[in-house]
Amino acid sequence: MGTAERQEAPENGVRTVRTTAPRRRAAPVHGIPAGPDMSGGRKAVREEPYRPLWVEEPARRRRLPDPVRTSAVRAVLIIAVTLLQAMVAFLCTLAGSWLAFPMVLSSVASTVVATWGALDVWVTRQVWNQRHGVVSTPSSTARALRRERRKARRQVRVTERAQERIRRQGGGTGQLSHP
Repeated sequence: MGTAERQEAPENGVRTVRTTAPRRRAAPVHGIPAGPDMSGGRKAVREEPYRPLWVEEPARRRRLPDPVRTSAVRAVLIIAVTLLQAMVAFLCTLAGSWLAFPMVLSSVASTVVATWGALDVWVTRQVWNQRHGVVSTPSSTARALRRERRKARRQVRVTERAQERIRRQGGGTGQLSHP
């Protein structure tokens, strides 16, 4: 609703009535006005520092491999359906419904399938680790052994290249120019 203001002009004694529309307040979030401002073109916007809606944080753990994640999602869905069936079976039993017995049977079967789903996640993870290597910690003995083997292979390659270079430069005799 608008407000009416009365003013008197001192020269001629004529009263004028001016009505104004209600002013809309600025929205409290980030200084964005709630709608058109009726204050004659001046906008009442508070200046606030820019704040992002969220802050990116680095992941604490690495992302699961695709096959493992797929089997985990499948297992979660199966377990959720199993819990839902068990709840419906329980409520049907309390209500004395004819649906209680079939729901109990399907809940038992679904429990077996849910157990298979959980084991599938574990097996898929083990298989993936076996095929693609286990992430080892810096103190791992396996990592130290691999590093030593790589170093030995690199040394063998370097000596073979040096021997080949000597053979090519020495005129094919394979001997040094002086012993």
